[in-house]
Amino acid sequence: MKALVVYESLWGNTAAVARAIAEGIGPEAQAMSTAEAAPQALSGVDLVVAGSPLFAFRLPTGEIRETIRRKAASFSKPPDLGHPPLRTWLETLPPGKGRAAAFETRIWWSPGGATGAILKGLKKAGYAPLAWGRRFRVTGMTGPLKPGELERAREWGVHLARQMR
Repeated sequence: MKALVVYESLWGNTAAVARAIAEGIGPEAQAMSTAEAAPQALSGVDLVVAGSPLFAFRLPTGEIRETIRRKAASFSKPPDLGHPPLRTWLETLPPGKGRAAAFETRIWWSPGGATGAILKGLKKAGYAPLAWGRRFRVTGMTGPLKPGELERAREWGVHLARQMR
């Protein structure tokens, strides 16, 4: 099974979760940022898993990313804004076939969510949902991930792979 785990990650937490999910899915799975996941990378993909951080209770918008860019100097670690937002990637996703799953990184008390919007975008492109969205927790806006979250992500990847069989 060919799988692609696509992510938007500003401080590396969502990227780490994406790599753990891909590892759990198996050797034919790759984790790629939205900048790397060009249309040709989706050729022949059986499963697309997409994820982003949760900001302002939803999938980040250009406005939210601009605010983060303006405040970049105030963070202990600068954000990586060098790749397109997942929202933009989903809007330009070419039609495909296969299954889909979504995840987000978030502070535990955040209302709202990003996984619904992610699954909606994947479904619009032709990828049928395989699983409910999954949430992985960070300790603060810039992270780090809470202990055990990478193991949970790897286990979820194993679960997704089993569902695909």
